[in-house]
Amino acid sequence: MIGMMAKQMFFDRKVVTRRVDRTTRRVLSRFGAYVRTTARSSIRRRNKTSEPGRPPSSHVGLLKRLIYFGYDPQRETVVIGPTPLHGRQTKDALEMLEYGGTTRRVLEGYSRRGPRGKKRTVRYKARPFMGPAFQQVKPKLPQMWRDSVK
Repeated sequence: MIGMMAKQMFFDRKVVTRRVDRTTRRVLSRFGAYVRTTARSSIRRRNKTSEPGRPPSSHVGLLKRLIYFGYDPQRETVVIGPTPLHGRQTKDALEMLEYGGTTRRVLEGYSRRGPRGKKRTVRYKARPFMGPAFQQVKPKLPQMWRDSVK
């Protein structure tokens, strides 16, 4: 009887770590989904450009659709943000939207002789949308963890 009582007081490490890993994945995925939804809802769909310091406007809705989140099981983290379409210019543009800055771009034009491009410095004013969404949802994270491991 005593041996049985002592065994019941110990916990199975594999079972506990498996449940904690499953719970971590579930909570962080839920957190990523909340941040993604908040970021998407902050982007307004309109033809007018947004004011600097406010979330960007999406003219065709592409920016809203390209915000994803993913759980990384090896690092036990969640990555949230827009995915670039292709090319370096799109990646730079997404980074410039969030933080602002300057970059060199090739503006393509056409003439009778064929395509040509002019390099031009383009200044972006910051229109953050991911950072504010993260900060808005971050206080809810402890509540998501509460009583989550069962």
